[in-house]
Amino acid sequence: MTTTLITGANKGLGFETARRLIAAGHTVYIGSRDAERGHRAAEQLGARLVVLDVTDDTSVTAAAETIAADGGLDVLVNNAGVESRDDGNAVVDTANTTAEVMSTLFETNVFGLVRVTHAFLPLLRRSAAPVIVNVSSGLASLTRITEPDTLTHDYPGMAYPASKTAVNMITVQYAKAFPDIRINAVEPGYTATDLNGNTGTQTVAEGAEIIVRMARTSPDGSTGGYYDAHGALPW
Repeated sequence: MTTTLITGANKGLGFETARRLIAAGHTVYIGSRDAERGHRAAEQLGARLVVLDVTDDTSVTAAAETIAADGGLDVLVNNAGVESRDDGNAVVDTANTTAEVMSTLFETNVFGLVRVTHAFLPLLRRSAAPVIVNVSSGLASLTRITEPDTLTHDYPGMAYPASKTAVNMITVQYAKAFPDIRINAVEPGYTATDLNGNTGTQTVAEGAEIIVRMARTSPDGSTGGYYDAHGALPW
């Protein structure tokens, strides 16, 4: 039995990924900052709940201890993430991006990912087929974001793309350090979720496709890569 933890899984892409992996036979822990929302989601899915705030060391440590006591972990999906939007739900543009805005995003999207990964590495390294999936973004691609006349190029914000570019670098460095673990970054696509005020053009079912696929990577599968549903992406 494959045991999987998905952070930020009480809704959106995390919830759909959990649903699909449970259907594929995984035992899934959904990580949720909010215990009540997490409990409702876990009941609906037939998943296990672990209260987990990726920005809090104590919370992450307690979650790792809980899952260790239950038997261990095979797959970690670092899905929890935030974007910077103003009160009108518009992306905070580069001109209005402050150090505080950057810090808030990096605390969840970058430092939170490292905090969780570091805490769960001992469990993953005991697995026979360990996998880490880091949910990145197409906006992380320096190649794509510098291509004129594209939607990626036209994205007005700085904080979110920068945080996800950092995620890609972290993915590569972890993959080099731990060649026994399949570690990849994925781009779900522009998916309608609370993250973007449900403005995305894809459904969560479409967005979760690449996350689910990479969560099921075999021990001889790719590692240190950056993918969307159609294949490898340019860095």
